[in-house]
Amino acid sequence: MNKRSTTNFLLLIMVIPLVFYLLKILSFIFVPLFFSMFIALLFLPLMRWLQKKKMPMPLSIMAIVGVITAIFYLGGRLVKISSQEILSADSTFFEQAESKIISLIHSIEHFFGIERLADDRLMDHYFKNVDVFGNLMPTLDFVGNTLTMTLMTVFFVVLFLAGSINFQDVMHSLLFKQKFSSVKTFRKIEKDIIKFIWVKFVISFFTGVGFTLACIFFEVSFPVFWGLFAFLINFVQMVGSIISVIFLSLFALVELDPTGTLLFFIAVIAGVQVLMGSILEPVFLGKTFSINVITVLVMLMLWGFIWGVPGLIMAIPLTVFVKIVLEQFPSTQIIAQLMFGSQKGITDLD
Repeated sequence: MNKRSTTNFLLLIMVIPLVFYLLKILSFIFVPLFFSMFIALLFLPLMRWLQKKKMPMPLSIMAIVGVITAIFYLGGRLVKISSQEILSADSTFFEQAESKIISLIHSIEHFFGIERLADDRLMDHYFKNVDVFGNLMPTLDFVGNTLTMTLMTVFFVVLFLAGSINFQDVMHSLLFKQKFSSVKTFRKIEKDIIKFIWVKFVISFFTGVGFTLACIFFEVSFPVFWGLFAFLINFVQMVGSIISVIFLSLFALVELDPTGTLLFFIAVIAGVQVLMGSILEPVFLGKTFSINVITVLVMLMLWGFIWGVPGLIMAIPLTVFVKIVLEQFPSTQIIAQLMFGSQKGITDLD
């Protein structure tokens, strides 16, 4: 028995890197698959409610796809409004921004003792090696890959909602011997993931609204763009809130003098992030998501390395999924407690 347990442990050590390697290589399949799984989980309660009302399966799926399409349409309208904000900006703004950026670069050069030739223009010095046309193809590839993954995500969402891909049966086949255990765990995963996504959406929405109102009050340009940026980047746990505050603070240097006004503006947007992300979000999520900071950072680095930006967005939902599964086995409950500070097992089905 000892030899068998040792062999199984060694095999596990060998298999885990292989699994992560396959996840990275086949990211074009797994990224839309997991995205679609989380989206489908959001609408599965609505799907069950429609089925209880005796609505045919095709009509139920069409209704949910219509809701998702409406959400994406509203998001597209916001992107269009923010783009129009930037395109309709006065030319004097860009001239002012350029002069402020050049002045900032001069200050940095002076601080680090960087010297340039007298006739060497700043833009030519730092951007002479930038190949605009050479960078065009990677941009087009990125747009094409994004479109492909979006279509695949929609396809997988339809399969999940229609029951063609039954995640509960997959868990029963791979992880759990008893049907009741797989049902219980699936309901727990569904409940927690839905709660996390909705809380994150609401917190991100009000964070974006707070950034927009702060930009309007302090007369910082492109308030809709910065609100939308804060809303989207806030889905990246911990890192997103820091990035949004830093980027908007640097941008505010262009229009606000480096006096008390700028500092007060930075304090306001930082306060919005602290209120939403550090106070209200943990209150709404509760003890179920009491994942320690080290685990969050490790998972962000791991999934960010494997899947890039989509991995950063899905890192916490995937961590919650791992947490719930580990809690169901006596041999792995100690790991869940050490990594996540989690409770033992699932006490109810709800």
